[in-house]
Amino acid sequence: MATFDDFLKLDIRVGEIIKAESFEKARKPAYKLWVDFGERIGIKKSSAQITECYKPEELIGKQVLGVINFSPRQIADFMSEVLVLGVYAEQGVVLIQPEQSVKKGDKLG
Repeated sequence: MATFDDFLKLDIRVGEIIKAESFEKARKPAYKLWVDFGERIGIKKSSAQITECYKPEELIGKQVLGVINFSPRQIADFMSEVLVLGVYAEQGVVLIQPEQSVKKGDKLG
């Protein structure tokens, strides 16, 4: 069972998607995302299997939550640097977003 201390090890921040494109080389349908986490953290890349609920052009400007302190993961020819968080719903993966607009880089607490 995970402890509260385990949760505290995760660095979950708010970022804004600034670029999204189809990831043709991924084994499962996915998008390549570029997420801006603000001046201190910068722009990080992520591979996200969210194609059932979103089109790439709809993602631009969306604020999302991402785990920024996992080790980067090579997926085909793309290095995924953060894990963008979503909910496995009946219609597909739905992104977790702040209810109100917040500053890029704000930490989940």
